[in-house]
Amino acid sequence: MKALVIAEKNAPPVWRTVADPVAGPGEAIVRVYAAALNHRDVWIQRGQYAGLRWPIVVGSDGAGVVVSSGESVSSGTADSSGAATWVGKEVIINPSIGWGDHEGYQAPAGFNVLGLPDDGTLAEYVRVPVANLVEKPAHLSWEEAAGLPLAGITAFRSVVVRARVQAGERVLITGVGGGVALFALQFAVALGAKVYVSSGSGVKLDKAMAMGASGGVNYRNPGWAQSLRQLAGGFDVIIDGTAGPSVNDLLDLAAPGGRVVFYGATLGNASDVLVRRIFWKQLNVLGSTMGSPADFAAMTTFVSSHGLRPVVDSVFSAEDGAAAFARMEEGQQFGKIVIKIR
Repeated sequence: MKALVIAEKNAPPVWRTVADPVAGPGEAIVRVYAAALNHRDVWIQRGQYAGLRWPIVVGSDGAGVVVSSGESVSSGTADSSGAATWVGKEVIINPSIGWGDHEGYQAPAGFNVLGLPDDGTLAEYVRVPVANLVEKPAHLSWEEAAGLPLAGITAFRSVVVRARVQAGERVLITGVGGGVALFALQFAVALGAKVYVSSGSGVKLDKAMAMGASGGVNYRNPGWAQSLRQLAGGFDVIIDGTAGPSVNDLLDLAAPGGRVVFYGATLGNASDVLVRRIFWKQLNVLGSTMGSPADFAAMTTFVSSHGLRPVVDSVFSAEDGAAAFARMEEGQQFGKIVIKIR
């Protein structure tokens, strides 16, 4: 088969021939029709991720058709392991591998994300556990379906499971335009919340408001936090993936008793956090990472029942994979960057 291979640190991905994956017991081989990029893939390419190995086929997001399975998976009905047949089905892949038995958090050991250490979805075929297969929502194109898994589950757990957003609540989502933030916007709007956003781009703010945001501010402007307060007062829920120097501003913007969910820290760790804002306002500061199999199933049901469609920024051919990575590094995308494999 062919795959986008990163041969060494900082090397561009190259579409080349590699060995075909082989399914073991409880595993399946998916013929990938489309895959999507995440910042994680670029960070791996830069060598800024734990557990690096070279060469590597990255990619956590993918959609396709199951073409074969390991010996413990029946091609007819459920086998002794309880795994129903998947061969021939259209699927999306849950990239949270080995979540574990606790709904509240991933397993302390053994949990990983598809695309490192195991080869990922930027290939003609990918090997995944049968437990990580989910039927593709019928209303989605291959490109839309490919963009859903990692960013979608991260946003769903943040908004629905951890923050428990309710209709009528005031919700702030930072950094809109990225995959997780856009899904968070879509989920919160579908729940009936009044959603506000921030971005460093006026164009992205306009697009977000066209998707249902009630207002937004450019965080590059001085006084952006005060502008948000003038727009909405305090926020019942804040969903943030940046952290860094803006954490105290977010704590200040949270309404008394509010919930602040951090799913990432792309701007680095916060320093000199004003803890008194947390205890005096009785805030709930929550962390969220990926999601459990139950979360993933609930997310796909939510997407189907509300008719939601992932926002696709651009579609590249597999041969133009290096250009797709360059687009991700530019940071100008609005939605998911998709690579069409088939």
